[in-house]
Amino acid sequence: MYDTCMAFGGESAPVRVDELSIPGPANPIGARHYWPAGTDPAPALVYFHGGGYVMGDLDCYDALCRLICREAGVHVISVDYRLAPAHKAPAAVDDCYAAYRWVTEHAAELGARPDRIAVGGDSAGGGLAAVVSRLTRDDGGPLPVLQLLLYPWTDMRTPSRSRTLFADGFVLCQHDIDWCADQYLDGSGIEDTDPRVAPMRAKSVAGLPPALVFTAGFDPLRDEGNRYAAAMAEAGVPVDLRQLGSLMHGFANFNALGGGCSRGIADMVSALTAHLRRG
Repeated sequence: MYDTCMAFGGESAPVRVDELSIPGPANPIGARHYWPAGTDPAPALVYFHGGGYVMGDLDCYDALCRLICREAGVHVISVDYRLAPAHKAPAAVDDCYAAYRWVTEHAAELGARPDRIAVGGDSAGGGLAAVVSRLTRDDGGPLPVLQLLLYPWTDMRTPSRSRTLFADGFVLCQHDIDWCADQYLDGSGIEDTDPRVAPMRAKSVAGLPPALVFTAGFDPLRDEGNRYAAAMAEAGVPVDLRQLGSLMHGFANFNALGGGCSRGIADMVSALTAHLRRG
C-alpha cells in the first residue's frame, strides 16, 4: 500500500500554522490550523486525511493542506483522528464529527466565516467527510457548505469493475483495501454495510450538502466514487463530479511528481475555490 508519508507532497507553502487540541469523545483530538493571508474572515475546510483508517497523520498531509490554504485562500483545519487497529470503528467517525462541530462553534475565534465551512478528505477521509455530512443532516446541525470528496472510499467490500481492473499494481491494491477494512472493522461489532463506514449504504442521501467529487481513472475506488456522486445527484444534491482519467489513487499526495498529478491538484484547488467563494 502507498505510504501517505511519502515525500511527494512538494514544497511546503509558507503559511501561518497553529496546533489545536479539540475536545473529543474519548480523548482530545489533535488538529492543525492553516491560516490564509489577509485579515477578513474566510471560508474554512475541515480536512480528514486518507490512509485506510490505519495510516496517516497531520505531518503526512502538511504540504497538501498548506497548498490548499494558500492557493484557495481558505482556512484549513486538518484533523488527527484516532486510527485502527488500536481504535476500531466508529472511532474515526466520532472524532471527525466532533471536530467538525467544534469548528462550527468556534469559527469566529478561528477567523473563519461561520456560514462557509466545508468538509473534505481523500480516500478513507473522503468517506469520513461523507459520513460527517450525513450525520450533521440527521441531527439538524449546521450543514457543511460543501463536501470535497477526493477518490472517496464509500463502500467497504462491495466488488466493482474498477476494483477488478486495478486490483494490483496501481498504487492502491485490492489486498490493501481488504486489509484496512479488517483492521478497522474486525472486533468492532459494526458490519461492513453500516453507513457509518460505508456511506454508499445509507438509506437516503437526499438533503446532503453540495458535493465536489474527484475520482481517478486508474483507481480501484473509481467506480464507487462515481456511483456515490450519481446517487447524490439522483437524490437532488448538487454534484460537481470530475473524473481525472489519467491519474491514480492518491494523486493529491504526489504534487512533487509534477505532470498530471500537479494538474489534478491545481484543478481541485481551483474548483474548491470557486465553490467556496460563491457565497
